[in-house]
Amino acid sequence: MSKRPHFKFRLYVAGDSPNSTQARANLQTLCATYLPDRHEIEVVDVLCDPKRALADGILLTPTLIKYSPPPIRKIIGNLSQTQTVLTALALPD
Repeated sequence: MSKRPHFKFRLYVAGDSPNSTQARANLQTLCATYLPDRHEIEVVDVLCDPKRALADGILLTPTLIKYSPPPIRKIIGNLSQTQTVLTALALPD
């Protein structure tokens, strides 16, 4: 039996804006439901670290990047459309 992959995400947000807050909550729910114990989430607040956001090419928030497993995938928005997010990030549903 093969080991199930571990997922690594980075979520770029703009402080506590409504879309950023919603994206955090939606990502937590999505991971708890579809990737329990198989995920890591790093949150980067572009208001606190704008140079990092620019260096990473982030122009809009919220933006979610799935780094692992490959390929890298990116989605912009508050992640409220669960099926669309699962498909865009190539996550198991």
